[in-house]
Amino acid sequence: MKIRAAVPGDHEKLLDVWLRSVRHTHAFLTEEDIQFFLPIVRDQALPGLELWVWIDEDQSPLGFMGLDAHRVEALFLAPEHLRRGGGKRLIEFAQKQKGPLAVDVNEQNPQACRFYEAQGFVTYDRSELDSSGRPFPLLHMRQPGAP
Repeated sequence: MKIRAAVPGDHEKLLDVWLRSVRHTHAFLTEEDIQFFLPIVRDQALPGLELWVWIDEDQSPLGFMGLDAHRVEALFLAPEHLRRGGGKRLIEFAQKQKGPLAVDVNEQNPQACRFYEAQGFVTYDRSELDSSGRPFPLLHMRQPGAP
């Protein structure tokens, strides 16, 4: 399994990974919430972020990470590939390229919070609302030395 830069032809498969991952890991979101975020991910995040894809030997995406400078803006793994080292590999890959990283994590997703803590991230602030103004509290986390 390798990590490679995403190409525009990946976006449909990455959107599928995002959708399945969110439905599996974000129990606090309703289907209405997911449908609200879907066009934002499809039309803004996927084309606007620096995307890296964790792929299998057939070049099929198992997960992906979206970066904006030193910030991890997205990290999603297909549910069947959770806890197999892909998230850690993506974070380590990004650290080698960008140095210490920062991320915002949904407080209502404790598995993600624990994952980032295991990767050396610490919480330095909290917001009651997410970036779209919805009542999904965010933990602002960063690795030591991150801006």
